[in-house]
Amino acid sequence: MKQGKEVENPESRFFAVLLAAAKFPGVRIHREAYLRSALARHCSEEEIRRAIEETPAAAGITVELLDKVANESIRYETAKVSALSAAAGIPGILALPATVPADTAQYVGHMLRIAQKLAYLYSWPELFSDEGGDVDDATKGMLTLFFGVMFGTQSANAAVGKVAGMLAEQVAKELPKKALTHGVVYPLVKKVAKYLGVKMTTQSFAKGVSKAIPVVGAVVSGGLTLATYLPMAKRLKKHLAGLPLADPSHQASEGDVVDGEVVEEHETFAPADAERHDAETVAVKLEPPRD
Repeated sequence: MKQGKEVENPESRFFAVLLAAAKFPGVRIHREAYLRSALARHCSEEEIRRAIEETPAAAGITVELLDKVANESIRYETAKVSALSAAAGIPGILALPATVPADTAQYVGHMLRIAQKLAYLYSWPELFSDEGGDVDDATKGMLTLFFGVMFGTQSANAAVGKVAGMLAEQVAKELPKKALTHGVVYPLVKKVAKYLGVKMTTQSFAKGVSKAIPVVGAVVSGGLTLATYLPMAKRLKKHLAGLPLADPSHQASEGDVVDGEVVEEHETFAPADAERHDAETVAVKLEPPRD
C-alpha cells in the first residue's frame, strides 16, 4: 500500500518522469561541446576557450549576444519537438496508447535539453557528471527549479535567483549541493515538484484527445506543443539572462562554494502572475524519444 501511495504522489510522479527522461540518449547536453558549437559563429577562439574553461560571462560575452544564441537554440528545439509531436498524432486513435507515451518522452526530453542549453549560455556549471549515470540530488533539484521557472512559479524564480547569486559570488564550477539538498531551498524543490506532478495529471488528457483524430490530430498536437514549449523556453531564458551570473561586468571573488541556505523559510509557493500560461504537461509512462 505504501508503494502505491508513492506512485500516486504528485512529487514522486514528477521526479520519476524527470529521472527517466534524463537517461534517454541525446537528452544530456555536453557543456563544452555545446558552447563551442553555439558560439563558433559569433565569438573568437579565445572567447570560446575562456567561456568553456570559466563561463561565457567571464569571457566578456554580452548578454545581448547570448540572447541571440539562446534564441537560435530555442527555435531549433521548438521546431524539433513540435514536428515530433505532430508526427505522433498522425496514426489516430488506434495508435493512441503507443503514441502518447512516446510523445511524452520526447517532450520532457526537449524540456531538459533547452534547460541545459540556456543554463550553459548564461554561465551555469555542468549539470550532469556523465552521459549515462544517475542524476545526483543537487542536479535533480536544480532541474526541478528550472522546470518551475518554465511553468511560471514564483518560488522557483526566487530559488533559482538565490542559487545563481551564490555561484556569482564565488569561483564555483559545480552546484552548491548542500543548499539544494539540505538547506531551506530543498522544501521549495519538493513543493515545485508536487505542483508540476499535479499539472502532469490534470492536463495530460487534453493532449491525448488531440491525437484521437488522424491528420487533424497531428496538426492540433503539433500546435499545442508549439504554443506551450516556446513560451516556457522563453520564460526560462528571460529569467536566466536577468541574473547577475550572466552579467559580464560582474567580478567574482575567489573562494570556495558556500553551501548555505538560499531561501527564506517563510517564502510561499504560488504561481506567477506575470507571463503565466497553461503549459502542456506529461504522463508518467515514458519511452525513449525519437531521433
